[in-house]
Amino acid sequence: MAEQPADYLQGVVERLTFHSAESGYTVARFKVPRVSEPVTVTGSFANIQPGQTLHLAGQWRNHPKYGEQFQVFKYRETKPATLTGIEKYLGSGLIKGVGPVTAKRIVAHFGLETLDIIEHDIERLQEVPGIARKRVQMIKRAWASQKVIKEVMLFLQGHGVSTTYAVKIFKQYGEDAIEVVSNNPYQLVQDVYGIGFITADTIARNLGIAPGSTFRYRSGLVHVLNAAAEEGHCFLPQEELVANGVKCLSLEEHQPDPEQLTKLIAEMGQDGALMRQQQDDQIACYAPAFYQAERNLAERIQILLAQPLIVDMPRVNRWIKRFVDATGMPLSEEQRQAVEMSASQRLCILTGGPGTGKTFTTRTIVALWHAMGKTIALASPTGRASQRLSEVTRKEAKTMHRLLEFDPSTMRFKRDHENPLPVDAVVVDEASMLDLFLAHSLIKAIPPTAQLLLVGDTDQLPSVGPGNVLGDLIASGQVPVLRLTQVFRQAQASRIVQNAHAINRGQYPALESVSASPVTDCLWLGAPEPADGVQGIQDVIRDLVPKLRFDAVKDVQVLCPMTRGEVGTRNLNQVLQGLLNPPGLDKAEISRGSLTLRVGDRVIQQVNDYDRDVFNGDLGTIISIDLEEQEVSVQFEERCVTYDRADLNEITLAWAVTIHKSQGSEYPVVIVPMYMQHYLMLSRNLLYTGLTRAKKLAILVGPKQAIGLAVRQVKAKERYTLLSQRLAGKVLEGCCDRNPGMDACLDQYNHVGVRVVE
Repeated sequence: MAEQPADYLQGVVERLTFHSAESGYTVARFKVPRVSEPVTVTGSFANIQPGQTLHLAGQWRNHPKYGEQFQVFKYRETKPATLTGIEKYLGSGLIKGVGPVTAKRIVAHFGLETLDIIEHDIERLQEVPGIARKRVQMIKRAWASQKVIKEVMLFLQGHGVSTTYAVKIFKQYGEDAIEVVSNNPYQLVQDVYGIGFITADTIARNLGIAPGSTFRYRSGLVHVLNAAAEEGHCFLPQEELVANGVKCLSLEEHQPDPEQLTKLIAEMGQDGALMRQQQDDQIACYAPAFYQAERNLAERIQILLAQPLIVDMPRVNRWIKRFVDATGMPLSEEQRQAVEMSASQRLCILTGGPGTGKTFTTRTIVALWHAMGKTIALASPTGRASQRLSEVTRKEAKTMHRLLEFDPSTMRFKRDHENPLPVDAVVVDEASMLDLFLAHSLIKAIPPTAQLLLVGDTDQLPSVGPGNVLGDLIASGQVPVLRLTQVFRQAQASRIVQNAHAINRGQYPALESVSASPVTDCLWLGAPEPADGVQGIQDVIRDLVPKLRFDAVKDVQVLCPMTRGEVGTRNLNQVLQGLLNPPGLDKAEISRGSLTLRVGDRVIQQVNDYDRDVFNGDLGTIISIDLEEQEVSVQFEERCVTYDRADLNEITLAWAVTIHKSQGSEYPVVIVPMYMQHYLMLSRNLLYTGLTRAKKLAILVGPKQAIGLAVRQVKAKERYTLLSQRLAGKVLEGCCDRNPGMDACLDQYNHVGVRVVE
């Protein structure tokens, strides 16, 4: 933004239309000399009051309803130049102890010298009738506070910090902001949400901090571990951490010494900034919370598996026979084994592909546990998946966060080993979505006398968060597993199911070309180039979908391998918004940067928001936009959630979402573009996951070359995790270094795991 050509305004704040005390985001009316009407300005301000004289740098933007607005990038306060301006400034409420009446008296007494008197000889205010010494001291403290704010904001903006981040930094550190940022700007990464290593590094360079500074190197190495976690890794081998650290910390004028980084990693291991675990011929380097979570998860699973469970199996088998007779739904041999296993094991896993009967088997297990008099809890990582689990079992199911009772005030789950779930058995569906931290939080809350059933498809994509928990549990050989392989006759009629299993076998799917009257539920549109694909997707949604009696707005979900490119979610969302929810006189809309949101848009939550009780991946629809209050209301299933302007970065358009974001969800119609521009992401489990999100119709769009590559390419890079080895007793407990206070390091990660930065 700073690189864009800026416009400048100088004038007086007339009134505030909106101001968020938390984020600093403001909409104000601003009086500019020689301009008849006040202009609207928007931006982030640490403290803003009517009457302030400001110099603004920014750009003009055209709002669809309110017309031109000035978006502020930087600002500084200047002294008002007229008696009226001084009086309005002092009486604005900016300075505690000075109201409009007092301000009028002060200006009447000192005239144009008023602000200089307050700045340099404030005790003279006692000359003004009605102002006693006690009032002067109050004004003095308030004036000093305002002076600090101005100094901090000028300092931060002068060193390349945007107004948005400058406000956050000031609210975090107050009058100590300049000292903290000057001494170690990399501290911002730990303390200020949204500021990552890249932003802190830019600030540091503007401040002249040496590129070889230990502060910079330590922060860069932690950043590399966080970036690896974003790719699903729980740790990095030390050699890879060093190599990636060199890349991250290299500048044109500075190249880090790998040996120096290796020594620094050892020092960080000694002081607890990271954990090192010797395993075979490598040293695994963990962020402390990841090490603790992985180790504790393995230990608690081993404890649960070791608890004896006495079951009357002949009685269980008699119940199974009665259940089959009563329902008229026979169980296959695999399904029967799964039900028997669920009765006799503390922890077990049920897995299998589409059409193999996981749903009916799960329902049977829940019915058995109910007949055994057990108190049962049902859960899934996402809202949509938990809703589907509830429909299948005809019992209440919750999201994992609601099951474990997340408390926003403490940012922790209420349910843990000290306050376990009051249940005898727990079923978790879509368990492939469990990341390291959520799985750890779950296992802590399971009573040692309870049972846990994990249901999931290991051929789907692994969790978005770090780890590969379900796959690791199976690979360990320590947890009882029943894999369903028999595809039932009804499912065999679905080309979606047939092709999903073919893809898993490494076979190219049997696809019917798109036509006006398709005969199968799995189609292919061979648009050769991405531009053809974009047009083809629009044609299919506009023409074919309604002919097949689907609702183009409610039933269709486009799933993409990536966000970037012509057939990525960013571009397709703009295109599909224009097709499915075009602008209209009756549709309010609001802009955030280049993104426009309007009433009727489908949106997706991008982060966990515990205050609003919405979570990453939740889909909703914008039902209203209040332009005066700058608020957007979104309907998520049965809940309506309101966002103010400052928090709109939490949501984005969802006419198209990534396949990763679609995990745990199903849609009547799924359209999946597959192109070589996304070749880095194309893989067998990505295509399999996208295809199996479709309940009634799936359409693949793109050249056979890209689809074939996805079928052939098994996960090119495994995730770094030692959970499987820990469960199997193949990891020497203890680490390479002494690390005091490790129990406390996990607290900040108990609920979400990775801290998302740039």
